[in-house]
This record gives sequence, structure tokens and C-alpha cells, in this order.
Amino acid sequence: MKNKKIFTRKWKIFFLVLIIGFISLQFIQPSTQNPKVTGDLDAPIAVKQILKRACYDCHSNETKIKWFDKVAPFSWLVSKDIIEGRKALNFSTWKDLPQKQQDGNLYTALNFIILKEMPLKQYLLLHKEAILNTEDIEILKKYVTSRTAIPIAKPEALTTKNVMPKSIHTVASSLNGIHYIQGYDRWQAISSTDRFDNGTMRVIYANAIAINAIKKEQINPWPEGTIFAKVLWKEIIDSSGNVSPGKFIHSEFMIKDSKKYATTDGWGWARWVGDELKPYGKTSAFVAECMDCHQPMKKNDFVFTMPISLN
Repeated sequence: MKNKKIFTRKWKIFFLVLIIGFISLQFIQPSTQNPKVTGDLDAPIAVKQILKRACYDCHSNETKIKWFDKVAPFSWLVSKDIIEGRKALNFSTWKDLPQKQQDGNLYTALNFIILKEMPLKQYLLLHKEAILNTEDIEILKKYVTSRTAIPIAKPEALTTKNVMPKSIHTVASSLNGIHYIQGYDRWQAISSTDRFDNGTMRVIYANAIAINAIKKEQINPWPEGTIFAKVLWKEIIDSSGNVSPGKFIHSEFMIKDSKKYATTDGWGWARWVGDELKPYGKTSAFVAECMDCHQPMKKNDFVFTMPISLN
């Protein structure tokens, strides 16, 4: 009986300490402020309503924090999401960005939404109003597409021969030390895609290791030694709506080596721009751009490409 009373007393003390600790935490709150709106996004009312409902709390300077968002320690997580969200995309400073960057950000955001990476799942648990349905996503798609319509090409542009960049004997390595791979255009093409936000089309080539993995349907994860080469051209559209490759833009590689590239999601990333095949970026930090873009595909080994069946 005595032991039972001691046990009960210990539990009472334990819960009392928890309560005191919880109350104390409420006095230690992060400072989440709303800076001045300097250039908000101009968009149709329907689009703006969707973005305000689903995105603005973390991606604008008009954050509306509800009472349950202010409860510590969850308030610290909320503050962290807001800081990171504004850093990645802030609609309140939208007009500070050039047109191309605006369109690219919208395209990326749309992809995150389609892939259900945004809004964040933990955010949706208590913010049901932010859940986007099929109609909402279609409205966003039409808006993003309308901003990036590709004009019909002039006759002289249609006669331009679209070739790969001329073979260059000496190509500088990328800023993270990856060497340019000559002859990738003789590999097998496994997919082709386009980006309506910037009017580009691309073909994805794969080396023998990747081709073998596709045949065996062992692509998640991709085997060590897999290499993808992606080539981008500017799209040309004639008066009949036919699309063909125009000016060469860049070629880029993804190289699978889990040990060598352990700090960059197991992939080596590299890009060379223009006919001169100039290494992309100002420092090796350009890799962060690649990784951020591919984060929605984490469950697919960070690869967007869904290869055609080779069986």
C-alpha cells in the first residue's frame, strides 16, 4: 500500500513538472513578423483566392497565425516553416523578380502542388481550408499556361537546322568537378518532355546501366553508375501548331554514385550552357538549385523521368 502511494506521488510530480514546463514554454515564443508588402502578385481573382488560401501563410508577408499555431513548441516549427517558405518563394516581393523567374517559380510551385508536396502535410492537418481540389489545380494550371504562351515562329526561324553543339575537344569541368561526357547523344533516348513556362523541350538519354535497369524494371532506386543526359532546346511552333526543336540551350547530367555524392542525394549534378558548353553557375553551390528542383521526387530516387517501356 505504501509503495502504491509513493508510485502515485511520483506520477503526480512528473505531470506537475510537465505542466509547469509546458506553461513556461509559452513565454518563449519566436518572433514571426509580417514585413511590408513591396510588390504583390497580380493575378485573376480566382487564382489569387486559391493562393491566399493555400500558400500565403508561408509564402507571403501576410501570414495569419491562428491561436493553435502559437502554442509552443509547435510555434517554433511554424516559425521555421514561414522563414523557409518566404525564402523560397514570397508573393509579397513578387514584382522584384524578373518575368522569367516569376514564371519559373510558378511552374515549380505548380509541380509541387500536383505532386502533393505542397501545401505541407503537417500544415493541412489543422488548416483544412488549404486543401486543393482538382478544380483548384486546373485553375492554377490554366493561369500558369496563359502567362507563358509560345508565339508562332517566323518563317526564317523554321528553316534553322537544329543540331547538337559542335564537338569541342576541350570542355571545362563543371564547378563541382564533374567532367563533360562526350558522345552521350549516341545513347538511347528514354523520354522527351517540355516546359510550357519557358517554352523549352528536352530529350533524356540514358547510359547502358540505366537501360539495363529499365529493362529489368529495377529503377527505384536506380543502380550505381546510372547516368542521365538531358538536352534542352527552345521550342519552335509553326502556324499549324507543330512543335520542333530550335536553338540549343544546354545539356546536363545526373550521375548516380551514392558514396561519392552522398551529400547531394546520391547524385552528381552538372550542366553546360550554350554552343560553347560553358559550365553552369558561379560556384559549386549551383548544385543546390538542382537538388531543390528534384526534391518532390524523393520517393522516386529524385528522378522526374518516367522512362518508356523497353520490354
